[in-house]
Amino acid sequence: MLRFIRAAASAALVVLFFNPALAQERRVPSSPAELRLSYAPIVQRVQPAVVNVYAAKIVQNNNPLLNDPIFRQFFGSQGQQGEQMQRSLGSGVIVDASGLVVTNVHVIEGADQVKVSLADKREFEAEIILKDSHSDLAVLRLKDSNERFPTLDFANSDELMVGDVVLAIGNPFGVGQTVTHGIISALARTQVGVTDYQFFIQTDAPINPGNSGGALIDMSGRLVGINTAIYSRSGGSQGIGFAIPANMVRVVVASAKSGGKAVRRPWLGARLQAVTPEIAETLGLRSPTGALVASVVPGGPAARAGLKASDLISSIDGQGVDDPNAFDYRFATRPLGGSAQVDVIRAGRQVKLAVPLETAPDTGRNEIVLKSRSPFQGATVANISPAVAEELHLDSDFEGVVVTAIPDDSTAANVGFQKGDIIVAVNNQKVGKTADLEKVTGQAARYWRITLVRGGQQINVTLGG
Repeated sequence: MLRFIRAAASAALVVLFFNPALAQERRVPSSPAELRLSYAPIVQRVQPAVVNVYAAKIVQNNNPLLNDPIFRQFFGSQGQQGEQMQRSLGSGVIVDASGLVVTNVHVIEGADQVKVSLADKREFEAEIILKDSHSDLAVLRLKDSNERFPTLDFANSDELMVGDVVLAIGNPFGVGQTVTHGIISALARTQVGVTDYQFFIQTDAPINPGNSGGALIDMSGRLVGINTAIYSRSGGSQGIGFAIPANMVRVVVASAKSGGKAVRRPWLGARLQAVTPEIAETLGLRSPTGALVASVVPGGPAARAGLKASDLISSIDGQGVDDPNAFDYRFATRPLGGSAQVDVIRAGRQVKLAVPLETAPDTGRNEIVLKSRSPFQGATVANISPAVAEELHLDSDFEGVVVTAIPDDSTAANVGFQKGDIIVAVNNQKVGKTADLEKVTGQAARYWRITLVRGGQQINVTLGG
């Protein structure tokens, strides 16, 4: 299954790679014979590591007429349609010989059963060992397998250049493993909107439904990205596809290998904002690029490194930063431990800072499920720790209680609460901790007066009891 973005999309170079450890040569074909070169040797080598992923979940197929007692009187249980199996398909890549497979979260989201079909047609049941919704990447492990599987090596996606030739391999429309080719059309695309980390590889290699989770490879047969989304009017490929860079995939896979249930990433401890043309003019910049520091969390890594509000981040570890999305991606793919060298412009001067690479503290989360009869029934809430704020992309200045999860069939979901809502007060009682909210929702009330913050805006609502 491929995640679609419904939007209007406006509208051969052969690259020879030698030993990946050596510098690569890029040149235009010099003869007709070179134009007849084949990709077959690369495809034959990498195909065994690309798999088909089949996900299934059981859904209740309830007939609304069953709620009518007269209907039940005449038809009884014969009118019940019971459970139904809902299936989706996608692709995946074997990234560890023990049987670790990386795919997209949206391919296996909510699945009760996941199966993986290899290129040689063998099928294995798979368990989901890690889901990272922030990057839309999931890692599976093949069950009951004692063999060593073929794998793809990771490329350094930071070395990609626009114009590089790439191949996309996956299972479009469920027709079976398919190979398409194209070039890197653009890098660092940040206006795609399908994951929290907006830093995509754009390619014109045809990608269609079912390609999600499949491989984008270079001419050395290395994995440069995981195919994830397309722009499309029709639902089919229109030559604008997006892949998650291999350097982000590497971070998620490393977390899975270490046994983690969540991806541990560095925490900056600062809020960034984009540089507008007006801000650029005020700062005396030639163009509106960089990430402007809006606020800094006291005692956080950024504060200890000496980062200040109004600093303009221009690069990290020597790599340019065009906007906050670019910084978020670069920072998130740095390994924990040590520090990142951040260049900032402060009052017209260049300043170099060393920001410690450490995770956000998660003390005092106290996550609970609200069970009392109230508009919040079924919602999971937590105290806002730095880690929670980082996970939900909340302003670091907020304190209080936030909704972290809501089941679709819960009272809280039906009322209209959303993940990320910050509960400020209930029935004129201030809510500072989850214990406060649990206490006030345990009290019977005819009306519920609720103050919450959503998307930075305060909302006041009154609900009947």
